[in-house]
Amino acid sequence: MKRFFKPIEKDGSAKKPALEQQGNGEQPDGAADSGVGLANQNQQPLKFVTWNANSFLLRVKNNWPEFCIFVSRIDPDVIAVQEVRMPAAGSKGTPKNPGELKDDTSSSREEKKILMRALSSPPFGSYRVWWSLSDSKYAGTALLVKKCCQPVKVSFSLDRTGTKHEPDGRVILAEFETFRLLNTYSPNNGWKEEENSFQRRRKWDKRMQEFVLKSSDKPLIWCGDLNVSHEDIDVSHPEFFSAAKLNGYIPPNKEDCGQPGFTLNERKRFGAIMREGKLIDAYRFLHKEKDMEGGFSWSGNPIGKYRGKRMRIDYFLVSEKLKDQIVSCEHWGRGIEQEGFYGSDHCPVSLELSPATLDANGSHVPAES
Repeated sequence: MKRFFKPIEKDGSAKKPALEQQGNGEQPDGAADSGVGLANQNQQPLKFVTWNANSFLLRVKNNWPEFCIFVSRIDPDVIAVQEVRMPAAGSKGTPKNPGELKDDTSSSREEKKILMRALSSPPFGSYRVWWSLSDSKYAGTALLVKKCCQPVKVSFSLDRTGTKHEPDGRVILAEFETFRLLNTYSPNNGWKEEENSFQRRRKWDKRMQEFVLKSSDKPLIWCGDLNVSHEDIDVSHPEFFSAAKLNGYIPPNKEDCGQPGFTLNERKRFGAIMREGKLIDAYRFLHKEKDMEGGFSWSGNPIGKYRGKRMRIDYFLVSEKLKDQIVSCEHWGRGIEQEGFYGSDHCPVSLELSPATLDANGSHVPAES
């Protein structure tokens, strides 16, 4: 029987939240099924936030009041989270359930309780949450959707299989009536060919290219930590990132040299995915010039050689069909001291679309401004 936690009472009681059965069979701590038939209410999401939390549990413990204020102010319909870093359910030596939080030990039960209490309290009580998790405290994604904007289907792999989760929980795909939303935590390219990290990223990019080509039947919004800075304008110090090395290692192919996320090969492949998928970079569509104060979503540690070095690696890419509906796309962190990052090394990025109307043939078209 699938259940979810009720919102916590205002008296702050430490009692375990009561459970309530859901009529549609979904549960916020991770439905393993595809979620078919969720949408009894057909309101379409228009406001979105993506954020690499760099450990969702740590953000709940240390930065939650500030982040709650941010969410209340922005009031997004959808929140896509990457690098959740919560382990999947399943005891040692048994198959894991990537759609549910681990709770078979006293420490994991306590961590789950902390996280679920936070997500049951305002402003998050009005959302449902889906998880896609790794076996350990690594990677992982989450998707929070307002209950009035429920998707028709939720799946967890690029082949749209509801019950099959991408390794490390890197994908959540939500299908709405008029578009698909893809939340990904794209793998880091790494520094060395010998460690197979380059190969992993190449395979990921190839699969993404295949995915966007096969998904052309419906507009796509692709968001998340995509771990690549497309153009020179998307990093604060292009020369620094181009020349970056790890322990003096230089890859055999010069187009693999430099900071992971800013090598020529990665950037070329990313550009090809955007062209072939007919995707628009929503932020760059609206912001043509480099903004050294607020134009980057990742910021290096304020202490050390990466102080002041920043990259734009968190995106909203939208199908060209949605281009005329883009109202705003903003980074909510500023400066090298990571203001507005809420404890992470990434800041939230938001997207707002205008509503679409129907033409005489029943097709969705952007509403006139």
